[in-house]
Amino acid sequence: MSKLVKFALVVGLTLALGNVAVAQAEKSGPPNYGIGHTATAQQIAGWDIDIRPDGQGAPPGRGSVKDGEKVYMERCAACHGEFGESAGRWPQLAQGKGTLASHDPVKTVGSYFPYLSSVFDYVRRAMPFGDAESLSNDELYAVVVYVLNLNDIVDDKFVLSKETWGQVKMPNEGGFYDDDREKTEKAFWNSNPCMKNCGPPVKITGRAQAVDVTPDEKTQKRGVE
Repeated sequence: MSKLVKFALVVGLTLALGNVAVAQAEKSGPPNYGIGHTATAQQIAGWDIDIRPDGQGAPPGRGSVKDGEKVYMERCAACHGEFGESAGRWPQLAQGKGTLASHDPVKTVGSYFPYLSSVFDYVRRAMPFGDAESLSNDELYAVVVYVLNLNDIVDDKFVLSKETWGQVKMPNEGGFYDDDREKTEKAFWNSNPCMKNCGPPVKITGRAQAVDVTPDEKTQKRGVE
């Protein structure tokens, strides 16, 4: 038997065995490593709740500003204030427009969030605090549109749903852009950065006056115990 014929037989046998292995794997399902279990379609659906800025993935439902006011007062106002002004240390939700470039920026839904999906997704996953994911879809749409109204983004007659999603334009949508450091900062990159003994040795330039807590250079002990 020639070497060429032997090689062809080996290749053919290898392919045949490979096909058998694939067929067996498809028949028996994914490999089992002895831990966990295969996620069900219902479990996957519970995690797959992200929404694109254009509204793709938004759940069914609808909510009006009027309905949202009731939900907000019952579930949100205790922390965020009746008008989104914040109560105590909880985040402010409304106003703050034009402050992002100032020394004291106020990041709210109206001044900072770039997309409706950013607001909707956060409320959906994390609010109300301590009782997350307890809102129905209609309550979720309603409370989100109420917060939009507090920020003068929609009027008090607006009804939010998958169908009206595209009508909402967030004021700071143009304030976000892709990370462009690879281009804009490339001139500052150093292909051979210093990794050892890169600067002058650290020296003590001053000591605490009221209580001498700076360690002594020789003994490494504080002057006052």
